Amino acid sequence: MNTNTWQYADPEMALRGREVIHTLTTAGHEAYWVGGCVRDELLGRAIHDMDLTTSAGPEEVLALFPHVIPTGIQHGTVTVMQDGHAFEVTTFRTESGYTDHRRPTEVSFVKDIREDLMRRDFTMNAIAMAEHGERVDPFGGEADLRAALVRCVGRAEERFEEDGLRMLRCIRFASVFRFRVAYNTWKGMIRRREGLRYIAMERVRIELEKMLAGPDPLRGLEMLGRSGLLDCTKVPVPWEQCDAQALQEIVQLPAELRWGLLLMSCRLSFEAADDLLRAWTFSNAIRLRLVHLLEWETELISHAAAIAGNSVSSDSDCINDEELRRSWIQLLIKLGKDTASDWLELYKTLPSSFRGLPPSVEMHVQKIAELANSWTQQAVVVRIKDLNITGNELVQTMNRPGGPWLGQLMEQLLQAVACGDIPNETETLLQEVKRVMSSE
Repeated sequence: MNTNTWQYADPEMALRGREVIHTLTTAGHEAYWVGGCVRDELLGRAIHDMDLTTSAGPEEVLALFPHVIPTGIQHGTVTVMQDGHAFEVTTFRTESGYTDHRRPTEVSFVKDIREDLMRRDFTMNAIAMAEHGERVDPFGGEADLRAALVRCVGRAEERFEEDGLRMLRCIRFASVFRFRVAYNTWKGMIRRREGLRYIAMERVRIELEKMLAGPDPLRGLEMLGRSGLLDCTKVPVPWEQCDAQALQEIVQLPAELRWGLLLMSCRLSFEAADDLLRAWTFSNAIRLRLVHLLEWETELISHAAAIAGNSVSSDSDCINDEELRRSWIQLLIKLGKDTASDWLELYKTLPSSFRGLPPSVEMHVQKIAELANSWTQQAVVVRIKDLNITGNELVQTMNRPGGPWLGQLMEQLLQAVACGDIPNETETLLQEVKRVMSSE
């Protein structure tokens, strides 16, 4: 067997997939690669997994292979493990009864590949390929790929009524592939967009994550805004507040920070962003990363405004670098070096006009951005646990019970060490503690 059929898939995966198809066809069944892997091969895109479809029933597939996982056997899907590679193999089927606007309640197994392809969402995903490369394409998927067109299989309104998530998939494909949406498909999507209210926010979020991580997220965001789809999700986005100018450089950012720029362009407070990210089912790690990023932006501007207000003149010679440095270190202690790095990366992509700050404040923010990396490197200690003294040592040294004073004192020590006022040495720290306590 050769793997010349596949130029954009891992050769070993392609070979094992062909072995699965060969086993099925040798046993008298039809079998094909189908869906995304065929589409991506035709588009010249890297293929990461392969789905197969067959006329064999799930029990027949189970009997033909030694290592099979019955992942969705009631719907005709099993996972065949072939030398370390996993292949989802699904029996030809038709679907009906989409009572939850997402999944079929009735599945009927059929023997005709064309009937199976008819149930799929878009023509580009309704192409099947046989063992030696022969393709089955009853709905013109290859022609639509050449025309850079996203088009529904059959009537668009029916496809979107069956599964509301397909509307977001439509825009995601158009954005990632830089395709147009066929007129009737777009019209059907507008007519059925209320169906998105039935879709779990987790599924919505995953589609948007894929779109934002793509090569042209602005295209997808523009289509989402024009279609009004995000007004129809269970948790709407304050889209009307979005500043399109702020998003012009979004493609320069890593995927997760693109969400930060999007939230900032909607001019959300970090508290409002926290609520939204929870409702959109983001992981705690990503949610906190983005919330801290917005909190850093808010506090840094507040600090810069306060320092600028204390300046006698707006002349750049009068900028107090030391005050700015101490403000930056306060933020490092509160929100961490990772958030500092995120903010600096985001700062480079935002036009200065976005913030709409007075010139003197903007000047202070620019100065912070210029010197921030060196200040961060100088602050070798930004966490209490990295101090060369513990709370227990302080309690013993001062011979008094713990209480609020202890936390406040540890924070004072951390600020002093981080700013370079005193070295991080136990004896020096103890002397500083005695000095502070005696003065109080």
